[in-house]
Amino acid sequence: MKGVKIGNSRVLESRESADGITIRRRRETPDGKRFTTYERIERPNLAVIKSSGARELFERAKLANSIRRSVGKFFKSEVELEEIIDAVEDRAHSLGESEIESRFIGEFVLDELAKRNEVAYVRFASVFQKFKTLDDFVKILEQRRQKGVNQDRKSVV
Repeated sequence: MKGVKIGNSRVLESRESADGITIRRRRETPDGKRFTTYERIERPNLAVIKSSGARELFERAKLANSIRRSVGKFFKSEVELEEIIDAVEDRAHSLGESEIESRFIGEFVLDELAKRNEVAYVRFASVFQKFKTLDDFVKILEQRRQKGVNQDRKSVV
């Protein structure tokens, strides 16, 4: 909504999101127009070190687009994608560093996908790890199956 100034609006309703990270506010301008704002804690900038050695700032939108492109439509909703990105971003910030290698971000995404959707996991892995042959797919599937067997054994013990 162009031309709306938050300063001259009043808050009608505030709600914390289910994840506890964002606050949603419904606002109204003096002329009766309503709109929604979202408030999120601003964290220190995180630089991503690319495989080429180049550095760029971490961007949620860029990560979301990368996941969408490689995984396709395997998410139940856009909310699920946001949850994955939140978890990846939280994990990256929890390291306490101002820089992180892009490969760690990719590994964090794989960890989140492994918990949620095996097909999405394999699709992302094929892009992230640059699969060249069917053997690459077979190898990752065998690793996933082995992890599943080990998880089952742990839950029995």
